[in-house]
Amino acid sequence: MSEETEKRQVPEEGDPARDGMAKEESGLKVNLFYWLQALVVALVALTVVFTFFGRIVVVVGQSMEPTLSNGELLIIQSVGYEPRQGDIVVLNKYTSSVLDGDAIVKRCIATEGQTVEIDYVTGTVTVDGVVLDEPYIKEAMRDPGLVNSNMTITSVTVPEGSIFVLGDNRNNSTDSRHVQVGTIDERYVLGKAVLVLFPLDRIGPI
Repeated sequence: MSEETEKRQVPEEGDPARDGMAKEESGLKVNLFYWLQALVVALVALTVVFTFFGRIVVVVGQSMEPTLSNGELLIIQSVGYEPRQGDIVVLNKYTSSVLDGDAIVKRCIATEGQTVEIDYVTGTVTVDGVVLDEPYIKEAMRDPGLVNSNMTITSVTVPEGSIFVLGDNRNNSTDSRHVQVGTIDERYVLGKAVLVLFPLDRIGPI
């Protein structure tokens, strides 16, 4: 094939084939731009949501078994949240020096003004004279004071702006029964655990 023939096969400016290739290339660039723009918007939206309305935390330890297990990822509701009895709450790491973990997960048993009574003989927790139905606990409670002299709080009226928390794994939980923890100031509450995000077989509302 001659050089002249080869030149004739290359689409020249104004050639329909060349124009078609240019339009296709331009279309790909536009599509790529819009996809990147959509991705950036989605990432910004997620950042805003998790910064102002919720966040992701990791369960540390066994104190909330069998409800929650060590290493599970949770999404928590934070903005506008006020603790309520029965909620699973996440406390920040500054709550007490005797609590380990970047975020501490416990169950809110009582809120301000309520009176809590713990009876290890009957294995019950009473709030304002009503015995709580607690199918979520791992096993019957044993008196932790027999092995830990600091776990001795069994009766308390929750002060204003505070909550009383317990782990669902009562026999392996440092919580409001501990004299160095006691009732928790609500300002230490990061939010309410609402969803298990990981592992995949556990994804779902709490």
